[in-house]
Amino acid sequence: MPHVMVTQHYDRYTPQDHLVWKVLFDRQTALLHKRAASAFAQGLEKAGLHRHAIPHFEEVSKRLQKATGWQLEPVNGMLDDATFFGLLAERKFPATVWIRSMQQFDFIEEPDLFHGVFGHVPLLMNQAFADFLHFLGRVAAQHLHDAEAMARMERLYGFTVQFGLVQENGATRMFGAGLLSSSGEIHHCVADESNRRPYDLATVLRTPYSEAHLQEQYFVLNGWEQLTESVAELAAMLSAGWELQPA
Repeated sequence: MPHVMVTQHYDRYTPQDHLVWKVLFDRQTALLHKRAASAFAQGLEKAGLHRHAIPHFEEVSKRLQKATGWQLEPVNGMLDDATFFGLLAERKFPATVWIRSMQQFDFIEEPDLFHGVFGHVPLLMNQAFADFLHFLGRVAAQHLHDAEAMARMERLYGFTVQFGLVQENGATRMFGAGLLSSSGEIHHCVADESNRRPYDLATVLRTPYSEAHLQEQYFVLNGWEQLTESVAELAAMLSAGWELQPA
């Protein structure tokens, strides 16, 4: 594996690191009350995540493995597409071992441990979502040398896994990790002027995506089955040589 794969040296976390986790955990769980998808709260409990201390990756991985066949892969930074989607295809989710400082509390340029674990792990405890992400990784791994195809994969991942919304019992709920782990993104998303529209694969694939700023567009699934259907549809398009419009 590339050198970015590391070991979580748990004893190196400082009291300040654990305090950052605790404060972030308390803030986000309060903000997400009646705003997060039911799979998030259920997964948070099943994964054994709590406010008292930074999670041990090995312990979380054991719970993930038992629930959905996934595990955490500790990394020290951003990954290239080949490595990232290759890990997803193996049911391994890369999570950064470092956690933000108090000075970075409200904004970080790269995903940290809180984003990777608090934001992603609860949904990975849900079998339907976990299977979708595995499917996405497998399809992406087959098109790594196709820049246009990868641009679409990143958009599908970004507007669902990172910033997705879903309809539950007549209400719009959050499930994307970029929303779940960010107070600023939550406030931006629930604002009256926020642009939320029904999920449509063709529209998602045409919409520019960036994590460098608050999202200008959110998409709302009408049900979880749309996720797997979208990957299957995109995979069929690519296999058939479907011409994608330039990104």
